[in-house]
Formats: sequence, C-alpha cells, structure tokens
Amino acid sequence: MQQAIALATENVLTRAGGPFGAVVVRDGKIIATGTNLVTTTNDPTAHAEVVAIRAACKALGDFHLAGCVIYTSCEPCPMCLAAIFWARCDAIFYGNTAADASEAGFADAALYDEISRPLDRRTIPVTRMLADEAMASFDAWRALPNRIDY
Repeated sequence: MQQAIALATENVLTRAGGPFGAVVVRDGKIIATGTNLVTTTNDPTAHAEVVAIRAACKALGDFHLAGCVIYTSCEPCPMCLAAIFWARCDAIFYGNTAADASEAGFADAALYDEISRPLDRRTIPVTRMLADEAMASFDAWRALPNRIDY
C-alpha cells in the first residue's frame, strides 16, 4: 500500500498527473504498477488500476489475475472496480475513499450515482438498437468450438 501511495504522490509531483497509484502483487512479489495517465496520454481509461492490470496481464501472459491482489491509493471507481473483477483479482486494498476523491474534485460519487439509475433516467441517453442483428455476434460466439471463455 505504501508503494501505491508513493506512486500516486510522485505522479502528481513529477508529471502533474492524477493522484492515483496501484500495485498488483502475487505471492508477495510485485508483478506490475500503474499511475493515473489520463491527462498525460489523453486516455480517460488510463486510471492507475487499469494501467497496472494491463501491465500485470502482459507480464504474466494471461488475462486473468487469479492469485493476485491489487493495492490502490484510492477506492476504485466503477470502471476500475469492473476491471478488477474482470481480471479476477483475489482482493482489493485501498487507501482513500470514493468520498475523499469527490472532495478532491473527482467525479467518483457522480459515477456511482449514475450507474445506480435506471437506463431511461441516466444523464447520457441510452438506447437499444438492432437487437436481432446484434444477437448474431453472440450466436457466432456460442458456436465457436475453440473459444476461450472469460
């Protein structure tokens, strides 16, 4: 956890980046680290946890991080939480809370509120289209004999 916090602080002080750091660990060994690169790469998905997960998956040659834990300087936002679940990390350890992030000017609380709303009440309109045509992709997936489930 200390390294995740140090990465977050260093990111602010040396790169004027976001105050977020993450470390992926397996069997007591650091597999990968990440810092928030949103403003330095113009990538809104480049949160510290996502950066660390991408690096850990590359290092391990696997899209699952079973057996790994993630230490993050702040409670993961909804996107990062989803990424951690998709990666199948065993545990999450965090420092600051989502409320702390909101108080520092980040939209975490607004995002949590947004995803809890019904689709027809979200601030960005969500409309389903071409449902029958879209099902062809899933049908092709189901029929694929050598698919890799995830």
